[in-house]
Amino acid sequence: MKKIFFYLIAGSLLAGACNSSDAGKNAATATSAASDSSKGTPVIAFEEMVHNFGNITEGERVEYSFKFTNTGNGDLLITDATSSCGCTVPDWPKEPIKPGKSSYIKVVFNSAGKDGYTEKEIIIRANTNPEQVQGPKIQCTIMKQKA
Repeated sequence: MKKIFFYLIAGSLLAGACNSSDAGKNAATATSAASDSSKGTPVIAFEEMVHNFGNITEGERVEYSFKFTNTGNGDLLITDATSSCGCTVPDWPKEPIKPGKSSYIKVVFNSAGKDGYTEKEIIIRANTNPEQVQGPKIQCTIMKQKA
């Protein structure tokens, strides 16, 4: 009985320690966002929101670079870009983009093991308001390889 009580207390302390470190990170993020907003608000604007590769062969890797511009009045810093599937990998600039300047997010799609129509979207996290932004999409129709 004492062992069970000990494990419950140890688990509670561990869970509490994990939560308190996350709270510190959230407070730091909020402080950072507040200081960024005093410098201006960046806005990410894509030239095109959808790129269709058309028909591709299963196993083919295709890539496309989406051009975007910071149309806001503060430096744009992209902190993360993710896709709706691990088969789609975005690569974004790590340096700040000045207001009025443009850059590219490259998206690589691996069609291995896929078949038929596919659409994958990119979600971007940046110092924008809101922090999470709906990014562009890629589309294609994957054709099975002929034997």
